[in-house]
Amino acid sequence: MRKKLLSLCLLLSAFLMAAEKPYTLVLDAGHGGKDPGAIGKFSKEKDLNLKLVLEIGKQIEEQYPDVKIVYTRSTDVFIPLQTRADVANKANADLFISIHTNSAESKAAQGVETFILGTDRMEANLDVAMRENAVMKLESDYKTTYQGFDPNSIDSYIMFELMQNTYMDQSLQFAEQVQKRFVGHLNREDRGVRQAAFWVLLKTACPSILFEMGFISNPEEERFLNKDASMAQMAHAIVNAFGAYTHKQAVKKEKTEGEKPTEQPAEKLVIESSKKPAEQPAAKQTKTADTTAVPVAPKPEEKPLTTYYAVQICASHTPLDPADPKLKGQTCEFTKVGEWYKYYTAADTDKSKVQAAQKRLKPLFPDCWIITIKK
Repeated sequence: MRKKLLSLCLLLSAFLMAAEKPYTLVLDAGHGGKDPGAIGKFSKEKDLNLKLVLEIGKQIEEQYPDVKIVYTRSTDVFIPLQTRADVANKANADLFISIHTNSAESKAAQGVETFILGTDRMEANLDVAMRENAVMKLESDYKTTYQGFDPNSIDSYIMFELMQNTYMDQSLQFAEQVQKRFVGHLNREDRGVRQAAFWVLLKTACPSILFEMGFISNPEEERFLNKDASMAQMAHAIVNAFGAYTHKQAVKKEKTEGEKPTEQPAEKLVIESSKKPAEQPAAKQTKTADTTAVPVAPKPEEKPLTTYYAVQICASHTPLDPADPKLKGQTCEFTKVGEWYKYYTAADTDKSKVQAAQKRLKPLFPDCWIITIKK
């Protein structure tokens, strides 16, 4: 038995030595030092963020000793937003987790939400992004560091609409794992996986999320967040999500390893149309030297992509029947992003028409928003 155990250890050590680099996880405790973040009745966000980050790191070290953990801060110090991203990039991070605590004017607001970088529902999540990005104003020369970006100016957020996020799918997969465990295992109120324009996520070159553990402005949740047992449970949920996410990534890599790469056309979202396709002209006939007729298919014309706008009304982990009560009688199309089926309606190239449709749909779907589709 001892010989088998020794052989297994030697085999594992050889595997780790052969690896190009250890899996690197960067843990980011939001705010710190002169930036307290949100303030509750008896606690501060910066302290709760750090406490959860350190607990996550402790549990990761115990369960995944081969994972390299990098902290953007491990004490109560102020770290600029750009520096946090720089730490992750210099470490060649495989995953970036930024921990925060939420706040709202209403003391009734509660629950957990996980953000990834994106512009879906930008207007709805703009207040959260502005609050988290505002920390850059504590830096002496923030306009130079952040290339003129003003966290309080709506116009500055236009730049996020032009971004191309290479890691969106992976970020979404991990975010869904986190939400699933907090809602399903810890019975926390589900505020969902959302997209927002966070600078720290924009500048981090790896899959990344920003997790809001709860509302410090809610007296009940503030008491919950300040318990050691709660911190241990939340850290355990995130570590389990990490395990599930990395396992899926490893399986995916194993399936594709050794396969010959082939160029695949970019996936397009198709907007259904009632128009019939135009009739194609008859194929011309050409003759070879022995007068054998050879049909030549017409070369398809490459048309430029058209931008459509649409109103997204809901999302589901499973496909919905057209008669599903969630759709409330609306004729919808859907697109699949990660594990989510996103349902939308009223697609049109005229944004004003889609905005009008959004107003009509608001009474039925208060959280509906406008998305952009290219076809």
